[in-house]
Amino acid sequence: MQNLSGILDVFALAPLLAIFGGVAVGIIFGAIPGLTATMAVALCLPLTFGVDPVTALSLLVGLYIGGISGGLITAILLNIPGTPSSIATTFDGYPMTQRGEGGRALGIAIFYSFLGTLVGCAVLFLVAPPLARFALQFGSFEYFAIAVFALTLVAGLSGGNLAKGLASALIGLLVAMIGLAPVDAYTRFTFGIHALDGGLSLLPVLLGIFAVSEVLKYAEGAQDAQEEAAPAFRLSGFFGVSSADFRAWFGNFTRSSAIGVAVGLLPGIGSASSNLLAYMAARSAAKDPDSFGKGNPQGLVASETSNNAGIGAALVPLMALGIPGDSVTALLLGGFLIHGIQPGPLLFTTNGPLVYTIFTALLLAAIVMLLLEYFGIRLFIRILSVPKHYLLSLVLVMCVVGAFAANNRLFDVWTLLAFGLLGYGMLRFGYPFAPLILGFILGPMIEENLRSALMSTRGEFLPILERPVAALFLGLAVLYLLLYAAGRVARSRRQRRTAQTPMPPE
Repeated sequence: MQNLSGILDVFALAPLLAIFGGVAVGIIFGAIPGLTATMAVALCLPLTFGVDPVTALSLLVGLYIGGISGGLITAILLNIPGTPSSIATTFDGYPMTQRGEGGRALGIAIFYSFLGTLVGCAVLFLVAPPLARFALQFGSFEYFAIAVFALTLVAGLSGGNLAKGLASALIGLLVAMIGLAPVDAYTRFTFGIHALDGGLSLLPVLLGIFAVSEVLKYAEGAQDAQEEAAPAFRLSGFFGVSSADFRAWFGNFTRSSAIGVAVGLLPGIGSASSNLLAYMAARSAAKDPDSFGKGNPQGLVASETSNNAGIGAALVPLMALGIPGDSVTALLLGGFLIHGIQPGPLLFTTNGPLVYTIFTALLLAAIVMLLLEYFGIRLFIRILSVPKHYLLSLVLVMCVVGAFAANNRLFDVWTLLAFGLLGYGMLRFGYPFAPLILGFILGPMIEENLRSALMSTRGEFLPILERPVAALFLGLAVLYLLLYAAGRVARSRRQRRTAQTPMPPE
């Protein structure tokens, strides 16, 4: 009966309004480049001081779900990810918009964001304590192996030119090394600039690469370009997904959900990695991998399912062990503590009703997110009718504001502009963005965990292979590279045979 009272508490007027307002504000923060779910929760956290715990947690949960999902809007319509969790959404979402399928792309992304959130809620509700204990057993060996395996998948993001993809990933790894080295705090590549001691933040790097480069690309051809009319709104089927599509994409949905849950359970990786990993897995498993990056809806399914499935999974270590998995859950931990709630193993016994309150708030926030974004599709599509020189000017201003607000320092604005120029140069010469971002995210994780592992083994690498999970992921990395190389050799042989086959006479 106590658990039932925790569920019913959410259906009071104040918690319902808090969920609705939190999701709406979160979507706005997620959709505007430079504003993130983390920033939304941080700004609204002081508003929870004077309210009851149920209303406060309902508001924070709504902000979390809305902020993660809202990034898909500008990712699809403008090729600018609103949040790091929507990076892979740009790869196929924007090409669909360019060919007049922006409404369908939004519908697919919204629908699978909702389904991914439901999967995360189910994981949190059913298997939180055992999964959290399992994830807690992962050490430096396992994190190093997982990061190496993820980095080898960069081959799948290289398009048709593996050399350019590897070069882009190498740039990301080198940029990630700027600042103080882990363990010994030795300064690297700072050139005496103390602002670089702490390294480069992800947000200005991401906004510079994707947003500022897009603005510069448009400015280059603005004199010759003619404003295009907004594409017609088309949304056939249920959210643009027919029953045949749902059956055909179910394997991709299942795999992407598993990736999102797995990444969400592991503290420190975050949804910025999960959407890229799910996208690469979908591309590798597809029968037509060359169609990815050209408007394949399965790219949207993979990205949006994985990043939203990670929401509920990221709450597992927070609620079961009191360990935040990323920056948003760290702020949520602050919200718990403000109201005298101590997350951890005893939370499920001492505050059982509150646990069910959070479960119910998550489900209601997912439904509100689905409704708000679905009925807002026609409004989102009208964004494309705004003259692009006005729209991109506003985007640039918001990027500068977001880059500065992240750490309250002007240096991040210069970082934004520098990576905007780098991204523009990469666009001109055909270098992909995704490997650079993946290298930048995974580089510190690989280095820090490798050095910690080698310290514990006194410099011996072989003991790493004696850990079953670490050995499994390193083996998968080698297997993936071998399969990828074999696939490229087979493809080149088929192309040579096709070129040598004489054309039939007309």
